[in-house]
Amino acid sequence: MLKHLASIVILGFLTLITFTSGAQTAVPQDQMGKFKDTSMLKPPAGAKVAIWEFEDLECPYCSHVYPIVHQAAAHYRIPIVRHDYPLSEIHVWSFDAAVTARYLQDRVSPDVAEGFRRDVFAAQNRIAGRDDLQRFTQAWFKSHQQALPFVMDANGACKKEVQADHALGDRIGRLATPCIFVVTEKRWVQVVDINQLYKVIDVALAETAGKKKS
Repeated sequence: MLKHLASIVILGFLTLITFTSGAQTAVPQDQMGKFKDTSMLKPPAGAKVAIWEFEDLECPYCSHVYPIVHQAAAHYRIPIVRHDYPLSEIHVWSFDAAVTARYLQDRVSPDVAEGFRRDVFAAQNRIAGRDDLQRFTQAWFKSHQQALPFVMDANGACKKEVQADHALGDRIGRLATPCIFVVTEKRWVQVVDINQLYKVIDVALAETAGKKKS
């Protein structure tokens, strides 16, 4: 009985978000972004379902959804395809923070970089500008026993990675942050209401159940 009821609930939500063949939509449907090219919105190799996210480390709502997105990914054991999308015209230190996160990811480890991102989000209210970010970064590196380079990203490689992420976001469309998609091989749903994330993932997993991933 409970299994039957759960199936009805999932099928009902499937209809609600029109997650049917060829459909690309959003929850809520009337808040979908204006996208130009979404052909790249696919799960990484070996995954049937994934979360794509474009984030800005200075964005308050990105900070709010960060634990929700990561808890969902851990709960369902699905990957997060995260891209930096700093809105530098309104957020003065977000680009620098993204470059530092990329530096840690490339030079130290993804886990250490994830910790930096998490702590930046938690400290947003104490970071008013680039000087505050520099002080935060110095303290963070020291407390995590990491060597702070004299010049962060001296060869510009991490800067180029962040710029490439931003260019990818612009190719999709002019994005607001956070911009979150649940994607399968054939379709995607933009999750505007973060409270619907788990339901959208449930539907995507049900829709791809039994399909072999090449």
